[in-house]
Amino acid sequence: MKFAALARSAALVTAVALIPATTAGMAQVDGKAGPEFSKLFATYQRIKANYVEPVDDEKLIRGAIDGMLASLDPHSAYLDGSDLERLETMIDGNYSGLGLSVVMDDGAVKIISPFRGSPADEAGLKAGDFITHLDGELIYGGDLDEAVSRMRGPAGTSIRLTVYRPGRDEPFDVSVTRGVIELEPVTHEIAAGNIGIITVNEFSRDVGADVFASWQAMRREATGRINGLVLDLRSNPGGSLDEAVALSDLFLDKGRIVSQRGRARGETVLYDAETAFRGQIAEGIPMVVLIDAGSASASEIVAGALQDHRRAVIMGERSFGKGSVQSLLIMGNDSALKLTTARYYTPAGHSVQEGGIKPDIRVPQLSDPDLARRAKFQIRESDLRGHLVNEVGLADKDLETDKSADPRFTKTAEELKEQGIEDYQLHYALETLRRTAPNTVARRD
Repeated sequence: MKFAALARSAALVTAVALIPATTAGMAQVDGKAGPEFSKLFATYQRIKANYVEPVDDEKLIRGAIDGMLASLDPHSAYLDGSDLERLETMIDGNYSGLGLSVVMDDGAVKIISPFRGSPADEAGLKAGDFITHLDGELIYGGDLDEAVSRMRGPAGTSIRLTVYRPGRDEPFDVSVTRGVIELEPVTHEIAAGNIGIITVNEFSRDVGADVFASWQAMRREATGRINGLVLDLRSNPGGSLDEAVALSDLFLDKGRIVSQRGRARGETVLYDAETAFRGQIAEGIPMVVLIDAGSASASEIVAGALQDHRRAVIMGERSFGKGSVQSLLIMGNDSALKLTTARYYTPAGHSVQEGGIKPDIRVPQLSDPDLARRAKFQIRESDLRGHLVNEVGLADKDLETDKSADPRFTKTAEELKEQGIEDYQLHYALETLRRTAPNTVARRD
C-alpha cells in the first residue's frame, strides 16, 4: 500500500489524516481495563482449546479487532492489504468495478447511490436497493469489504446481482458488466439562458482545481455573460475534506467554511476561506446547489458552508447526514485503523450528523416514477446501526418534516416526459435561475 499517496490526500471526511499509532501508549493497558482484557484472553484460550476445529491466531485476533470497531460506529474499520488498496483507488477515483457507494445495514449490503454514468447506474440500480446475492451466492450477514472486493474485477467481465427493492414484491436479478470507473469527478455544461451547470460526482484529488477549471472553461464557451450557476452535488458520497474546503473557498471571500471538533486536542481544526489562493469565482451570480439523500460527507460540508453564508440556494432533498471525520492511524507497513475521531460543524455551528442539510427549497425528483414508492425506504446516516447520535438530539418526526406535500409539485413523470423533462430537480433549478437572471447585479471576475 502506498501510504505516501494517502498522505498526499491529507484529509478525507470518509477516511482522514494519517496519524502514527503511539507504540508506547498502545503497549500500556489502563488498569481499569485489566479485568476486561482478562475476559478477552480467557475467551481466546477457551476457543483455542475447545472449538470443534482448530482455529489460527490470525483469524481470532482479526475477529476481535473487527468486533471492537463494529461496536463503535459504521465508519470505523481495520484496513489491511486489499482494503488499503481500495482506499487509495477511491482517493484517485480510478478502479475497475460497478461504480457503487454501499454500506452494511443490519447484515445487508445496501446501496447509498450508484455513481452517475457508471455500469451500475446504466443497469438501473437505485439508492436504497439491497444486494442479497452475488452470482447466486448469498452475501447477507457477510463482510462488506469482501462483498465490495467481489463486485470489483477486470473491466468487461460480468457479475449477477440479486436485488431486493423496497416497494417490489419479489427480488430480481441484474447482470452488470464491470467497467473502468474513471468517473470525471467534475463535469460542466451550459444550459439555455447561459446558465452554467457544474456537476461534482465525488471529492477525489484536485476537485477544487477542476471546478475552477470548469468555471473558466464555461466563461470561454458561453455566448455572453453567465447568468446563473447550478452546482450539482446529488448522489455524491463525499471524499476529501481538503477538496471540500477548496471548492467552498472558490465561492466565499471570507469567513468559516467548516470546523471539526474531536476529543483529542489535535482533532479540533478550523477551516476558513482564503480566496487569495485563486480568487472568488462567480461573484454576484445567483447560484443553486442541488442535493439529495445520496449527498454525503464532503458534499454536505460544501452545501452547509454555502447555505450558512447565504451564497447559494440549496434545493432538492435532505442530504445523507454524515457529520463525522475519520482518521487513518497507521498500525504497520500494511495495516491501519480508520477511526472516527471528530465531528464537523457548519459555519453557523450546526452538526449535520443524522439530520443532514435541509434544503431551502425542497424539490422532489418527479421525473423518477419509482422514487416516490421508495422514498420511505431511502437510507441515510440515521438509519445505520450504531451511528453517532447528534448531540442536540433529533426526533424522527423532525428529520422527516421535509416530506410534506407541496402543491407546486403535482406533475407526473409521464407528463414531464411529454414535455421533454428528464431531470425535474435540475429543470426546476434552471428555471429558478432564469427567472432571477434579469435582476442579477454586475459581477467582478
